[in-house]
Amino acid sequence: MTHSAAMAAEILPGKTILEALNTDLVCDAINTAMRELFLQIVYGRTQSAFSEGGLVIGAGMEDLGKGARSMVGTMYGTKAKGVRYLEMTEGYCTRMALDADDQVIGYEFVSLGKMTDFIKKGMEPNEAYEKSKGTYGRFADAVKYIDPRKE
Repeated sequence: MTHSAAMAAEILPGKTILEALNTDLVCDAINTAMRELFLQIVYGRTQSAFSEGGLVIGAGMEDLGKGARSMVGTMYGTKAKGVRYLEMTEGYCTRMALDADDQVIGYEFVSLGKMTDFIKKGMEPNEAYEKSKGTYGRFADAVKYIDPRKE
């Protein structure tokens, strides 16, 4: 869901809610995901409202284990700065990878749930931080990297 929202953050800046709802976001799965996201915003529902037999109301990602944690993906896009990914499902975004046209092609992240679990088991914080890093997309192919919170 956060990747669909990230795509929307690139496409939707400057559009009204009605224009956003009528924007084709490439494929049916993403369009459906975005429609459900807008429904949640408009009606104030949580994901549990759309799940039958899923996690019970009040449950979180932590209940699934594996270092996952409940979070809301945080990204935004403006005409002036472009898209910025701050936090995704994988974790806290530390760097975004850009191509020659300044288009996002990937990002680096730190899985905060995994890092916390490593520290609780006695690992040194710096080692836990490094071990919890990962990348998404064509991160290694970037022409430049930016800190989404500073650039």
